[in-house]
Amino acid sequence: MANVHVRNLPDAVHRALRVRAALHGRSTEAEIRDILDIATRPPERVKLGSLLASIAREAGPLTDEEVALFESMRDKTPAEPMRFE
Repeated sequence: MANVHVRNLPDAVHRALRVRAALHGRSTEAEIRDILDIATRPPERVKLGSLLASIAREAGPLTDEEVALFESMRDKTPAEPMRFE
């Protein structure tokens, strides 16, 4: 894991972090990690899988002709194992 060192943090901010951490029953360091996690990965962000599923729902189900087209285009050759020679 990475380490971050914050310089010139005002005393008032440090005190507020300590109070907030105490209210949540954890260390100041754990509180800062939680704040950074929430700030950088908000719960309302769109995740790739959800986005792809919503696109598929909007597009509707495939017709039999579309399925046949995809099957005809699919590469059916078996994969070959890697060789280390």
